[in-house]
Amino acid sequence: MPLFMSLLLVLAIASTAAAGPLDAPGAPQALVCSACHGFAGQSQSNTMPIIAGIAPAYFKKAIQDYAAGKRSSPEMEPYAKMVLQFGVDDVAAYFAAQARTPSPIKVDPAAAERGRAAAVQCTLCHGPSGKGDPSKGVPDLTGQPPGYLRNQMLLFKADRRSPGDEQLKAVKALMRTISDEQIADLAAYWSSVR
Repeated sequence: MPLFMSLLLVLAIASTAAAGPLDAPGAPQALVCSACHGFAGQSQSNTMPIIAGIAPAYFKKAIQDYAAGKRSSPEMEPYAKMVLQFGVDDVAAYFAAQARTPSPIKVDPAAAERGRAAAVQCTLCHGPSGKGDPSKGVPDLTGQPPGYLRNQMLLFKADRRSPGDEQLKAVKALMRTISDEQIADLAAYWSSVR
């Protein structure tokens, strides 16, 4: 076979080869996030959020807030600064493009059922399905690990998550009216919603 034909064959084979999971734009920069959030943002932990499928604007605001110390987390702050250096837009687009798999953490069915009744108050912002509203910066609660959801609600209740953020004033006021036990039930419910 002439050299020219061999080169064409090699190019044809190379162009049809499937890209690997790290060939997507933003994937190499996002790889550092997998240590805590799981490969491609699919957290297997009860306390780390699933960031696969996250709305880019919500992701970017969270990263900027962590990097600036507005959302206090000694663990996240250095990584957030790193993501800003790597290119937050690319990393946000990468995670937004990942299909989200619900948390594998099992919840108590009785707690989830109690949480279903209490979840009506959450639907004012997160919608009846709990999927949120990306245009308003309201995240999707469904399928997140119950421990993560519970911890975030407790941080809102104690005004320890993003103190001074005017956009969160209403949710913090609401959380102060909910008992810690009911917060656990709400976390179980939203985690169980698919």
